Amino acid sequence: FNPKADTQKWEKEFYNAMVHLEFMPNSPTLMNAGRELQQLSACFVLPVGDSIDSIFDTVKNAALIHKSGGGTGFSFSGIRPKNDRVSTSHGLSSGPISFMKVFNEATEAINQGGFRRGANMAILNYDHPDIVEFITCKTDHKQLNNFNISVGITEEFMRRVERNEDYDLINPRTKQPQGRLNARKVFDLIVNTAWASGEPGVVFIDRLNKSNPTPDIGTIESTNPCGEQPLLPFESCNLGSINLGKMIDKTVTKPAIDWEKLRRAIYTAVRFLDNVIEANNYLLPDIERMTKGNRKIGLGLMGWADLLVQLGIPYNSEEALRLAEEVMKFISLESRRASQLLAEERGAFPNFKKSIFYNRPGAPLMRNATTTTIAPTGTISIIAGASGGIEPLFAVCFTRNVLDGEKLVEVHPIFERIAKQQGWYSEELMKNIASHNSIQKMTEIPEDVRRVFVTAHDVLPEWHIKMQSAFQKYTDNAVSKTVNFPNSATRNDIVKVYFEAYHFGCKGVTIYRDGCRSEQVLIIEKKKSEEPAKSRDSRVAPFSTPPRPRPELTWGSTRKIKTGCGNLYVTINYDQNNKPFELFSTMGKAGGCAASQSEAISRLISFALRSGAAIKEIISQLKGISCHSVAWGKNGRILSCADAISRALEYCIEPPSHLIKQIAETPSTSTEISIPKDSGTKRAILQKGACPDCGGILSYEEGCVVCHVCAYSECG
Repeated sequence: FNPKADTQKWEKEFYNAMVHLEFMPNSPTLMNAGRELQQLSACFVLPVGDSIDSIFDTVKNAALIHKSGGGTGFSFSGIRPKNDRVSTSHGLSSGPISFMKVFNEATEAINQGGFRRGANMAILNYDHPDIVEFITCKTDHKQLNNFNISVGITEEFMRRVERNEDYDLINPRTKQPQGRLNARKVFDLIVNTAWASGEPGVVFIDRLNKSNPTPDIGTIESTNPCGEQPLLPFESCNLGSINLGKMIDKTVTKPAIDWEKLRRAIYTAVRFLDNVIEANNYLLPDIERMTKGNRKIGLGLMGWADLLVQLGIPYNSEEALRLAEEVMKFISLESRRASQLLAEERGAFPNFKKSIFYNRPGAPLMRNATTTTIAPTGTISIIAGASGGIEPLFAVCFTRNVLDGEKLVEVHPIFERIAKQQGWYSEELMKNIASHNSIQKMTEIPEDVRRVFVTAHDVLPEWHIKMQSAFQKYTDNAVSKTVNFPNSATRNDIVKVYFEAYHFGCKGVTIYRDGCRSEQVLIIEKKKSEEPAKSRDSRVAPFSTPPRPRPELTWGSTRKIKTGCGNLYVTINYDQNNKPFELFSTMGKAGGCAASQSEAISRLISFALRSGAAIKEIISQLKGISCHSVAWGKNGRILSCADAISRALEYCIEPPSHLIKQIAETPSTSTEISIPKDSGTKRAILQKGACPDCGGILSYEEGCVVCHVCAYSECG
């Protein structure tokens, strides 16, 4: 630090930028600054070696990071495959997936500083001998719930997919080939598994290294949990976002971007983030050495959809794509100039002479090896009242639950202002909009307004990839984004998006299909008039046959599940055909509301089972119900007693069959990869159960999960 620096000037600049909601740093900076911990970075990548000592050292280091509010990324590609030789013990290796489970359980035990849970990224390269097991390791939704997983692929792999060619699997211990797989079959498996469960994502690991600014320092093997921040082993990065919705020139008649205001915000943000590197408290000497050696920062944005609305530009338009490139190019150039000015004042980053910048003729010094990242803005965008990252509007109006069950309709402020100015605002209309996914068919709203206020439900998947690509073109690191599909999406729809990501220059892609996970809940409350018409017979009991009588003797088992109200003991008995026949549940303590509720639920479930109801349907009705008290245990996150009972019932269903043998024996699902024509598929807002803090809506956005009711975020 320079003791003669005018700190009061910059203190005022930083304060004004945040208090006017023009710039926000990542959550750990907001929440740890000034505290004893003082750990201010969001993103970390830790190396995982091929030894017990290395693996468990990394487990310990990851636990320290999670406790401080950071997220961690790992590559497990260096671990020898399952059943490989272990010379020290003369035994056989258990493989990378077994050790991922160790990391997952360690994460489960750590509560991140009291403000967010641990999050991990696991990457395994496509040529690892255990790649098939990795691709399918999360088809059982009870496994590895603290991990996002992505397959590390290359452009060469995609070319082999196009040509339907085989490739070698490489043992990381011997560096020698160990079998071959067909690229088309592996790609089909990725598509099928992602279609069924939302994972794995794919990361173009070679593209990450093509933009590695310090290749002589190390190779990029992994990213942070949401995929937007590639890092070297032991490297960390602090992020921040400018609120584009605040960058409007109000001195002109027609709304326009205030480029000078945006420039000032960029220069302030770059200095702020560079200062964070110095003010940070580093948990490990190796992290401090790598972070200060490269001084990477990741300046991104939020409020993109808000900016488009104010400019009268639809999100899903060529005009929006052109503006995206223009805005991101401006942010990239100005952030680099700001970094150059800091280098003149403070010096270049220590590894500058080992960087790609050093050998460029006439290249100026750089203070930071990277300056731009498009990161999730779940928490900070809600604090700023801005749309998330580069996503479209979440909704024009939505309902927020407040005290005593009262519902409050929240309206996008710009939409509300236009409605009042043009004279068609009414509370009844706003409530009506809140019960719909989109306003595009509401003729009571002027067409020019509907054209601009595009919500997530109106955006086709290919527009998400086009938007991601437009921003990636001028982003040093990567772009965090999820391409969401409706439940009706086909596997070919997903194939199309993967190939568009490949051809458009994206560094990775994550998809999610509505309803592919059983813990999903709905967001839009349908009006009674929108419900399917009921037949006269619908007024009778839903079961066509009376319940079977209970025999004198049944057999079963009891499972103990930890809930927020105490231990719940769930007993499931079976009939002579080994089918679930009845269910009993009791709380650890007798009496009370919880005990009576669990008894009532059990009686109804038993009645349903004996009347022939499908167990999967019963599970779907119970799973995801939340109460005020959430519990964490070996069964994962338990939202309520009803949710716990659904978990017990899941054990009655045979787990999904493993696909390892299938991929070797089954021919590819297609003989020729083709990118289908536009199927008219629309994106839906997708949910991931109930918020653990407030019980509200959780949606997949920006490669993350966020609650729009209370600002909870898995990523910060």
